[in-house]
This record gives sequence, C-alpha cells and structure tokens, in this order.
Amino acid sequence: MNQKNSAVFDQYISSTAAQQKLYKRTLIIVLMSQIFGGAGLAAGITVGALLAKDMLGTESFAGLPSALFTLGSALAAFIVGRLSQRLGRRYGLSFGFIAGGIGAIGVIFAANINSVALLFIALFIYGAGTSTNLQARYAGTDLANEKQRATATSIAMVATTFGAVAGPNLVTPMGKVAIAFGMPALTGPFMLAAVAYILAGLTLFIYLRPDPLLVAKAIAEQQEQQQMKTTKTANVVQHNVNRIGIFVGALVLVLSHVIMVAIMTMTPIHMQGHGSSLSAIGMVIGLHVAAMYLPSLGTGLLVDKVGRTFVVIASGITLALAGLLAAFAPGDSLLWLAIALMLLGLGWNFGLISGTAIIIDSTTIHNRAKTQGSVDVWVALGGSAGSLLSGVVVAYSSYAYLGFIGTYLALLLVPVVIWARMKQKNKITNASS
Repeated sequence: MNQKNSAVFDQYISSTAAQQKLYKRTLIIVLMSQIFGGAGLAAGITVGALLAKDMLGTESFAGLPSALFTLGSALAAFIVGRLSQRLGRRYGLSFGFIAGGIGAIGVIFAANINSVALLFIALFIYGAGTSTNLQARYAGTDLANEKQRATATSIAMVATTFGAVAGPNLVTPMGKVAIAFGMPALTGPFMLAAVAYILAGLTLFIYLRPDPLLVAKAIAEQQEQQQMKTTKTANVVQHNVNRIGIFVGALVLVLSHVIMVAIMTMTPIHMQGHGSSLSAIGMVIGLHVAAMYLPSLGTGLLVDKVGRTFVVIASGITLALAGLLAAFAPGDSLLWLAIALMLLGLGWNFGLISGTAIIIDSTTIHNRAKTQGSVDVWVALGGSAGSLLSGVVVAYSSYAYLGFIGTYLALLLVPVVIWARMKQKNKITNASS
C-alpha cells in the first residue's frame, strides 16, 4: 500500500462511522451503474438468438449467440476477478462494462455487413458486460458485516431491474431507431446496450473512489497487525477458505444459472414459432428479467434472517416448477409462458443471492475477489453450455423436453445443500468434542 492510499484509508481504518458512510456511498454508486448495466444485459437476451437465426438461416444454432456471450463472460469474469483483487473493484468492473459496450458496437457492425464471423467475435466480447453486471453485486459487500452480506448483494441487484425490465420493452422502439438509420431492426437493442454498458463503466471509474475492496483490505491488515501484537506471534493470521462452502456455493450458482439460461434462451424461438410478435416476446422476457432482479431485496433479507440453506432449497423447488410449467404450457399461451419465465427468474434470484452469500462466508478479504471471479467463470461456462445445448435439445426433441431437463437439474440442489449442512454440523460437533 503506497503512502497516498495509506493516508486516504486511515480515516476508514480508525472510524466505524466512516466505514458505514463509505459502505452506503458504495451501494449508491453500484446502484447507478447497475441501472445502466441492466439495460445492456437485456439486449442479448431478447434478440441475440433472433439475430443469429436470421443471419444463419436455421434454428439449430439459435443458442449459439447466448453461448458465445456467456463464454466471453467466462473469460471476462476471470480477468475482472484478478484485476479487482489486485487493483480494486473500480478498475476491474469499469474494464468489464466498457468491453461489453465495445462488443455491442461490434454486433451492430456485423449485422450491417452481414458478417457471421464478426458477429461471433463481437458477441464473445459483448459477454464481458454480462459477467461484469453480475460481479458488480460483490462491490457492495466488501464493507458489509456477516449479517448484511446477502442484503448488500440484493440491493445492488434491485437496481438492475430498472434497466433490465426497460431493455426488452424497448426492443420495438429501438428497432425503429435502427431502421431510421438504415440498419436491421434487431441491431436497435444493441445500440442501447453499447451506450448503457459504457455509461455503467464510466460511472464506476469516475465515482467509485475510494475503492471499497482496497479499503476493506486495509482494515483487515490493520486488524491482523493488532492481533499479532496482542498474541506476539507472526503465525496467528491464516487466510483460510472453507472449501466445502465454496464448492456448494459454486454449485448452486452454476446449476441455477444453467437452468435459467437454457430455458430463457429458447423461449423467444419457441414463442416466435407459435406466432408471437416481437413485442409479446419482449414483454415475456421483460417480466422474466423483472423476476430475476426485482425480488432481490426481499431475498437478501430472507437469506440473512432465515439462512442460506432454506433459500437454496426454495431455489431448487421454484426452478423445478418453472421447468414443469414451461414444458406443459401451450406454445401460444402468453400468460402461462410469462408465469413460467417469472418463476424461472425468481428461482435464479434465490440461487444467486444464497449462493453468493455462501461464497462470501467461505472466503477472506485476501482471496475473495479472485475466488469470486473464478466461481463466476464456471457460472459463465455452465451458462454457455446450457445455452448451446438448449438449441440442440429443442431442435432434435422439443421445448417441453428442455423444461423436463431443467426440472431434474433443479431438484439436485436440494440433497446437495442438505449434505453440506450436515457436513458442517458434524465438523462443528467434532471440533467441540
């Protein structure tokens, strides 16, 4: 830590009130960036598959766009996690969002020159915005105590709702804007994404000072130095992690994301095949994204008050119901598909916030950002596989079969989290005996 940073951090190290003030300010900055980030996120979800279908001329690879930008988000999650651990959240998150904006611009160029190769490359880069949008939730937790972590995560996610819900419902208006500029209608949402992601990145780069992760590290280092002086030993401080906790938290995040991405990706194709308009598809996806983010504050409070295990079980059951409803809902039923997609979003929300809290509980400030980035890599890779395979499943079987697979995977969460809870209890019992 250099002298300049040390002078800045001293006021926070010595004052709990200053820490809480910075904690609240950090949440406000993250909220602002997430409003923009949510709008950018929605474009690829809503029209990415439709744009690829038009350019490729087949539905068999309709899941490929989502697979590419989730694969790109995997690389971005790794880079953002490493940058954040080394330089702070400000540099890591602003880099990821601006990269996503550049990818969205690339998609626009690809569609205009009808270049499938450029489309694939641009979608890969666009994925950086997706992973950064998720990793931004961690910034609000750096200065939170153990009973505030899930709530802090949820507050950051609530802000995403505003942009994420508006995004899909701006598909038709933005399509008209694109046509007015002589471009394909489906590039319109990516225009919105480019502006939104770049604004999110600039917001974090300009205003996220001092960096909450760097401040949290400085506080932890000061506490460790005091502890070593008290115990008069240099070996008292250990930066251990709870490997079982990380495994379970990662599994919850990966499975819930795979299920959500797979079913969500193919829903626009499924609806279009049954005669639904682009506006109707945008409305259903908008409701789905609202269910992904809007309940976050309630979910965060539930995770902190009732416990991680309970909410993980709720996630599995909710996702399973969503898969069954998607499987049995008539393809032309806007109401039932909307309900299925809302349940899908809610189950994902339960899984994301409970899984995130488990990951934070299982790490220390010295390895947290790096571990978070690594876990999000697997989340993104899982989403990429789910998106890519979902198109193949629907092409060679049916959308209903995809829903059944989602139900089966969702129910796996229940025994896993119960096993982890029993394992933890046994460990505590053995340690005390």
